[in-house]
Amino acid sequence: MTDVAVATTARTICLRLAYDGTRYSGWQAQPGRPTVQGMLATAIQSISGERILPRGCSRTDAGVHALAQIVGFTTTSDLSAAVWVRALNARLPPDVTVVAGCEAPPDFSPLRAAIRKTYRYRIHDAPWRPVLHRHLVWRWKSRLDVAAMQEAAAALVGEHDFTSFETTPSARVSKVRTIYRLEVARHAADADISDAEVWLEVAGNGFLYNMVRIIAGSLVMVGCGQRRPQWLRDVLAARSRPAAGPTAPPQGLVLLAVELDPEPAWALSPPNSEV
Repeated sequence: MTDVAVATTARTICLRLAYDGTRYSGWQAQPGRPTVQGMLATAIQSISGERILPRGCSRTDAGVHALAQIVGFTTTSDLSAAVWVRALNARLPPDVTVVAGCEAPPDFSPLRAAIRKTYRYRIHDAPWRPVLHRHLVWRWKSRLDVAAMQEAAAALVGEHDFTSFETTPSARVSKVRTIYRLEVARHAADADISDAEVWLEVAGNGFLYNMVRIIAGSLVMVGCGQRRPQWLRDVLAARSRPAAGPTAPPQGLVLLAVELDPEPAWALSPPNSEV
């Protein structure tokens, strides 16, 4: 785009991004590596000529997906939010898209505004391989006991110190987070395939590094019979990473939804829940 008009004052644009994280080294820009933040920054520069590093509400890891990454950036261009959405989607690769966009208050921060995040983790435990969904699920080769996983998951709901569920070392001072909801249920991957996957959905006010993936790995240990449901209470009380189960692989995880506060007129509509 050429001859971009310049606004008299800076404006903040808020976007909701969806992306397949398979080929990216996560959200955060890294020298010499493809990242979603870096890809978006390049697209912004190609439109307005501005060198801007957009801010996200979640630093998703390499291989992790998103349907609701909330992004903010400040621009001196007078392009409307709707024009930004169209222009970015014309330049972004097929595995990244801007779902919605709007103008936000000047002090908008995606990280501060995100008061509730919901993640989904998908585990494929049917006898056959997930050919079409292989980059979206963790393939587990034996049938999982969902009832046992549900019983174990109940121990993690509420406000707790989640030290056992964070990859170390970590610079975070407080390990206390609140999980509002943690559900485990069977879900058909397709209309004609019954009970092919186990889905974990967890909503909280914030998450430690790899917290959701460690929760998923620990619940699978219960589901496959290696641990009893009561074990999760002991893991929580231990406040030690070695006490928990393995870190589940990244491809099964998707940032599903983000609740913002405040939610004025510029707030984005809820995302589509389908991967």
